[in-house]
Amino acid sequence: MSKLTKQQIKSHDTAIRLLNQDRISDEDKLYIFQNFRADANHITSKSGAFFTPFGLARDLSLHIPYQREKTVRIIDLCAGIGVLSYAACGGSDWGKVNVDIVCVELNPDYVAVGKKLLPDAAWICGDALDPALLNSLGTFDIAISNPPFGNVQNMYSGIYTSNVFEYMIIEAASHIAKEGAFIIPQMSAPFVYSGTDCSRWLKEGRARRFEKQTGITLDFNVGIDTSYYSKDWHMSASCCEIVCCDFQPEDASTS
Repeated sequence: MSKLTKQQIKSHDTAIRLLNQDRISDEDKLYIFQNFRADANHITSKSGAFFTPFGLARDLSLHIPYQREKTVRIIDLCAGIGVLSYAACGGSDWGKVNVDIVCVELNPDYVAVGKKLLPDAAWICGDALDPALLNSLGTFDIAISNPPFGNVQNMYSGIYTSNVFEYMIIEAASHIAKEGAFIIPQMSAPFVYSGTDCSRWLKEGRARRFEKQTGITLDFNVGIDTSYYSKDWHMSASCCEIVCCDFQPEDASTS
C-alpha cells in the first residue's frame, strides 16, 4: 500500500461513498475512475498493476472497430475496475455504441467495484492467462488491456518463452480475438514515440524477439502520445506506449 496524502484519502473516501449509492451517475463514475485508489488497500507495485488514466483509456478506444448496426464484441483482460471498458462503451450509457463487453480481472475487490460501474458488462473474476477460461468465452472482435507490467509470476505456457507479463497477455489474446490494442511499457514496444521529439522504430530488442517467436506483429497506434497523461497516473508508472495487433493478417485469413 502507498502512503496517500490527506487529499488523496479524502478523494478516495468520496469515491467509496459514491460507489455505495443505489444509482451512480455518469459524472460520479468519472469521479470514481479518477479518484478511486487501488493502492489504498493493495500493494499494487507487487502485482505490477496501475490503473489507466481516463483520458488515456478514451484515446485507446479510438482503436475499437465500431460498426453501424453491428455489435462489437470486446474482451478487457486484466480489467481492473473497468476504465478501458467504460471508455470503449462511449464513456456513459451503452446506447451510444453497440458493444458486448467481457471483463476479466483476478482481484475480487476490483471486480466488485467494476460491477457497480459497468453493470451491463460480463464480469469474470479469474486469471486472464487461464487458457481454459479464455477458450470458454468464445471469440471477440478486439481484445483491450492495460496489463501488469514486467515480470509477474504466472503459470502461463505458450509459444512465447520469457516471463514478461504484457507479452503473455498479447499472445493469450491472439487466440480469442481478431485484433488487439494494448498499453505496455515503452521498453516493450518496437518503437519509441511518447515523450520524445525523436520517434523511431527499433530494429532489435525484446519486442522484436517476441515478434519473431510468436509471429505477432506489434504495430503503431493512431498517433497517441501517452506522456500527455503522465501526471494522471495515481502512482509512478513507467513510460508506456499503445501497440496494436492484427491477429488475423490478410495472408492468414485467406488460407
